[in-house]
Amino acid sequence: MPQDGDHHSCAEEVFCLLPQDYRSVALTPIMMKCFERLVMRHIKTQLPPALDPMQFAYRPDRSTDDAISTTLHLALTHLDNKDSYVRMLFIDFSSAFNTIIPQHLIEKLSLLGLNTSLCNWILDFLTKRPQSVWIGNSISSTTTLSTGAPQGCVLSPLLFTLLTHDCAPTHSSNHNIKFADDTTVVGLISKNDDSAYREEVQPLTALCGANNLSLNVDKTKEMIVDFRRTHSDHSPLIIDGSSVEIVKSTKFLAVHLVDNLTWSLNTSSITKKAQQRLYFLRRLRKTHHPPQS
Repeated sequence: MPQDGDHHSCAEEVFCLLPQDYRSVALTPIMMKCFERLVMRHIKTQLPPALDPMQFAYRPDRSTDDAISTTLHLALTHLDNKDSYVRMLFIDFSSAFNTIIPQHLIEKLSLLGLNTSLCNWILDFLTKRPQSVWIGNSISSTTTLSTGAPQGCVLSPLLFTLLTHDCAPTHSSNHNIKFADDTTVVGLISKNDDSAYREEVQPLTALCGANNLSLNVDKTKEMIVDFRRTHSDHSPLIIDGSSVEIVKSTKFLAVHLVDNLTWSLNTSSITKKAQQRLYFLRRLRKTHHPPQS
């Protein structure tokens, strides 16, 4: 397996001032990526068909559109009921792929029915990986890693979804919407009783600890959708002793969601991007640059 010479390039280098601002991306050979895709297809054939129904990444006939539609459908359907509102918790994991413990992942893959030879190959793929970091014109010395899944590899997001497949709500009024490492807890609350929603935090943090995942409370956000004419102020959610910030809008799977569930912010964002692209096209047109054949 061509692991030697595996360098990491920092994609977000323009505005990075501190070491923790960098996010490394694995640069693996094209042939390796093609082989990973073959392995990924083989893994999918061995998974149970009803595995993790609220995971929308790497599932047949599912996409981010389905995750967004499901989230909004759950919210809007519940809001039709009297004296009800919805709380959405957008969870952020710190370096989710980098904290995976391969041995723990293999145990879960075995329980899912993957054969021993495939599990051993995945374990070899994730452990004893020599790599170096390349920033600008500088390359670090090589070090060997046996933790995490490389960012930028084809298999890493799928392996993360299998690691967290048992991240399910403990109360029927809550729903965990997942797309790879993006996890959103949708709490359907009636008659101001949000106890079930708040109780969801404890098993969630316990699951994070069991899977060696670090929940970043500072980047985790909460949005409350409440269309009632009269309602009291909502107290923030507490995770590990810290309050989760309540926001009016947030970006969910590349779509701007607002607490009034209108599309004005998302539409204006798309329009702005379109105007920028059209500006570049007009500038290129003035240069009389011939189109590439």
